[in-house]
Amino acid sequence: MTDPQAIAIAAAARRLIAICQAAGLRLAVGESCTGGMITAAITAQQGSSAVFDAGIIAYANEAKEGLLGVPKDTMIEHGSVSAEVAAVMAAAVRQQLRADIGLGVTGVAGPGGGTPDKPVGRVYLHLSGPNGTEQARVFDFSGDREAVRTQTVAEALGLVLDALDPAAPPAAP
Repeated sequence: MTDPQAIAIAAAARRLIAICQAAGLRLAVGESCTGGMITAAITAQQGSSAVFDAGIIAYANEAKEGLLGVPKDTMIEHGSVSAEVAAVMAAAVRQQLRADIGLGVTGVAGPGGGTPDKPVGRVYLHLSGPNGTEQARVFDFSGDREAVRTQTVAEALGLVLDALDPAAPPAAP
């Protein structure tokens, strides 16, 4: 991660914490391809314990099924890297951890594992929030494994920030 990326991610995490604190909201994350990087970005910041409940790293399909209740049939039909799985992950962490906001992330970080339909760099993000708020995004990032994962962290924080404060400027340059 380059210094400007680290600075932008840290700033986004601090802003997320401040907005959640002001609104009295709690956040939980279900991560796959990022392997805990989103959780780490948030919990590296002072004040994170006031808003962050937990992060569940569900990397293997068995973990997605066992820890987050992602139906095996959903993974068979759509693939473990899919919008449908990200949505279940977001809803599951929100419900299981009684958080106000659940964030689900799954993707292909590379260098292997890509297919023509889901190439390396394909990432699905899903936010499940209060009052039926549901937001999803899909990305095709470029670069090596670290670049894909770092871009995913930045966009995941951006998704939450956009949902909480849509009039605000983007979280990262």
